[in-house]
Amino acid sequence: MLMRSIACSIVLVFGLAQTALAQASVAFGGLKADPTAQVEMNADTLTVNQADGTAVFSGNVVVSQGAMKLSANEVRVAYGADKTSIETLYATGNVLLVNVSDAAKGDTAVYTIASGEVVMTGNVLVTQGQAAMSAEKMVIDLKTGMGRMEGRVKTTFVPGKK
Repeated sequence: MLMRSIACSIVLVFGLAQTALAQASVAFGGLKADPTAQVEMNADTLTVNQADGTAVFSGNVVVSQGAMKLSANEVRVAYGADKTSIETLYATGNVLLVNVSDAAKGDTAVYTIASGEVVMTGNVLVTQGQAAMSAEKMVIDLKTGMGRMEGRVKTTFVPGKK
């Protein structure tokens, strides 16, 4: 019985350690932005679908909002119920989000304008000065600059430096 308790304790400790390694909450002050600022979009091509209320920007897409820039191969725009306000941006292919001193890249990103939340997935890499973090997923609140990295989080930093 004692051995069983010890074994359960070891499994619990390793399970908690693995969960701690799989998630990290981080301040992304450089990725803080104003989600109410004007959004400007540039691309090689724009395709509009009136039936489902979407627009697809493709080829060298750059979305600017204040000092923040998001670039990708393609960005699909989902409009709100009023068909005039942008509700969500879905970016795919070589996604890069930059602002001030921080940058994040990944395979895809979903930016919900009203909440100011960006969810990046697939080979996410965040750089802050000389520090770098990678994971499978990053969720960031652009209003506060706080974020969370999930899925085999790895970090590299130089002690004593930002």
